[in-house]
Amino acid sequence: MAGDEQTSAAWVSELESALEEGCDSGIVRNLCKGRSFPAHLRQQLWQIALNVAGKGDALATWDEIYDMPEQKALRDDCERFVENLGNDDDEKVALVSDLESVLTLHCKSRGVAYVPRGGWLEVVQPFIALKMPTPQLYNCFCVMINKYIPRNCLKDGQSFDLFRLLLLYHDPELCSFLDTKKITADMYAHSWFRSLLSAHCDLEVTLAMWDVYLQAADPFLVFFLALVIVINAKEQLLSMAGDSKQQISDTLNMFPAALEAEDIEDFCSLAQYYASKTPQSFRRDYQNLFGENETLSEETVTQVKQALCLPVSVHELLQTTTQPGENVRYFVVDCRPAEQYNSGHLPTAFHLDANLMLQEPGEFAAAVNGLCAAQKQAIATGSVAGGEHLCFMGSGREEEDQYVHMVIANFLQRKTQYVSLARGGYAVLHAVLGDNAAFGLADHSPKHCIVCNPSAELNGKDYAEELQHLMHEGGTLLGKLSLALKGKSVKVKEQLTNYIVNPTGAAPVRDRHVNPADKTGKRYRGMAAVFTIDDDDNEADYEGATSSDDDSRECVSIETWTNKPEVIGNFKCHEIKENAYMYPCHLLVTNTHLFVLREMPDRKGMALIVARRQLTSVVKITSKKRHPELLTFRYGTSDDDGLQITDVDKFLIPNAGDATKVIKQKIFQQLEPTILEAAKQTAAVRDAAAAQVDAAGVQVDAAGSQVDAAGAQADAAGVQVDAAGAQADAAGVQVDAAGAQADAAAAQAQVDAAAAQVDAAGAQVDAISQVSGTASAADASSQVDTTAPCDEAQTIDSTAESEGAIAVATASYPPSEDGQQTDHK
Repeated sequence: MAGDEQTSAAWVSELESALEEGCDSGIVRNLCKGRSFPAHLRQQLWQIALNVAGKGDALATWDEIYDMPEQKALRDDCERFVENLGNDDDEKVALVSDLESVLTLHCKSRGVAYVPRGGWLEVVQPFIALKMPTPQLYNCFCVMINKYIPRNCLKDGQSFDLFRLLLLYHDPELCSFLDTKKITADMYAHSWFRSLLSAHCDLEVTLAMWDVYLQAADPFLVFFLALVIVINAKEQLLSMAGDSKQQISDTLNMFPAALEAEDIEDFCSLAQYYASKTPQSFRRDYQNLFGENETLSEETVTQVKQALCLPVSVHELLQTTTQPGENVRYFVVDCRPAEQYNSGHLPTAFHLDANLMLQEPGEFAAAVNGLCAAQKQAIATGSVAGGEHLCFMGSGREEEDQYVHMVIANFLQRKTQYVSLARGGYAVLHAVLGDNAAFGLADHSPKHCIVCNPSAELNGKDYAEELQHLMHEGGTLLGKLSLALKGKSVKVKEQLTNYIVNPTGAAPVRDRHVNPADKTGKRYRGMAAVFTIDDDDNEADYEGATSSDDDSRECVSIETWTNKPEVIGNFKCHEIKENAYMYPCHLLVTNTHLFVLREMPDRKGMALIVARRQLTSVVKITSKKRHPELLTFRYGTSDDDGLQITDVDKFLIPNAGDATKVIKQKIFQQLEPTILEAAKQTAAVRDAAAAQVDAAGVQVDAAGSQVDAAGAQADAAGVQVDAAGAQADAAGVQVDAAGAQADAAAAQAQVDAAAAQVDAAGAQVDAISQVSGTASAADASSQVDTTAPCDEAQTIDSTAESEGAIAVATASYPPSEDGQQTDHK
């Protein structure tokens, strides 16, 4: 720790000595080495770094007239800004006056208008914090604005288009995510660029960051600081996929506020690392974004806005090829047709025929795999052709280079990092080499080179046909054999490496329009999906279809046609023909037709009407899954046998989704009468069926009534049966009651009879008792001889029953003389 303090004190002491001797920015840079300036030296060091030390007082010669149209807005901004600083009232008044003077003089001296809340006051704030005198503050502010703040830092400004290309170069996945959300750089980085991040960072962080900024003296550093912020926020941004674009852009805009002073060293180091991994063309070609030099030309602004990827100058390609550096090394991919590549190319260039992408997708995929393998091998072996930065090269002719753009788009969809395009292609490369083309190009053949001999293009013919053609024309045997051997060697190379593949040419089919007589089928009837956007594009399903190209082409003004009131959609695109050429054109949509206007390269602003299509003739629109911007329109009719395709158009439309939406809406509007008629017929059929259903319902109701009547009768009969049953049950009850009464009477009679018998028996017993008593008395008085003979002598058992006793007693008496038995009672 003590050693670090001594080292720090040493370089600060050395810096103080250099300041006393009157050093320049170079000495300051060498002594500080990217470290933050000492606080007590910062005011002096910033003036040296901005090269304004000792500069005169511009405010002293100013007339102090405040008469700009934006003067009130400027004064209001100054008052609002000073109010937030927290100074005393006296200081506030003086500070507002000084700020208004500085900004007004800056606007008047440079002839620019003041933009309210445009970020200038945020740029002034660090200088105010250093308590700079007003003249020095003015000088520092002017240099800071001119040198480090991008011009036209407004919404849709070219600075933000350029930043998007930079993000696409270093992180295509994140750039694609923001593009999908339609979040442009100006939505979140506008305040970053216009204030050099001071609008979001604490004062301490801003001072430390600007120390490094002024030492680097790189105006483009703000691009790379912004790049570090966005890439570091990647994980959080991707997790917000379900949020709105406003939420995402607001969140991203506030990320610089999280920076702390101790983060600045790493923050700036990362920014300089990304700067070292970026083509030098980025700075060299867009220097006019800064300073008081000429602004970017309209052509350059348009190129930046429409660029598919970051462009690289041919000069840089040649420089890195001959003198490879440590930071950016290119792997050049030549995407021209094979015959052009074989007529001259960079010695280190890898060939990938762009036409294969549509004509032979399988071979294109194999060639891409070969490219990746070759790149890895070249990097591993340290070859001069090896580099992790891919630079694609076309011919420089727009109709051919559209295929190159499709190849680049394919690599970007693969999230390939470090993808660029050689600006101007082979044509500019050839022009830069000039007389040294024979030495700078491999296999250069002036006779077949399209730059040396524009009429010498082979147009797809193979080398055997060209050799036959040359033999008919004559020539030396050595030249013929040389050309033949050259063609043979190329073919052998193709077979061995599979890197160069010549597409098989096919005779183009004659183009024509849809004929009204063709429309004999049933339009949009009995089909599953007439108007669809498919995942793929199967040409085999529509053999015999032709591509459109009007025989009688009318030359028209593009501006006149695109501004016609009936034109409701204008989509700039490219028409793709069977010969694999692409032509820039405009696809115009009206309520009833599609018009294809092909631009005329030799007549700016003019075009040929190559196709007029009725919207009702469109039967299918398809797009490729991997290339949604490539749309195929098929025209024809529909009958019982299916679709009858008569014509086909192919377009490469950047905003294909919007175009499809507009066309679809207009087709549906055209089909609306047919749909309404079909709806009426359907309604009539439905009503007839409903009437039949109602009639059947009436019959069912009548049958139901009959069933109900029968049920009522059945219910009445059931009631009668129930009544008869009830009567029968009542009669049964009466019978049962009578029987019970009879049974009771019989039982009672038996009881009465038994009782009568009992009574009789009792009477007899009583009588016998009386007779026995009488007899006993008689025996006692008359001495009856019990031994006298009797007809029936019985011994009376005293235990005999009463009836037996009665019987015995009766039998004991002998009969009377007249033979009658005497009844003794």
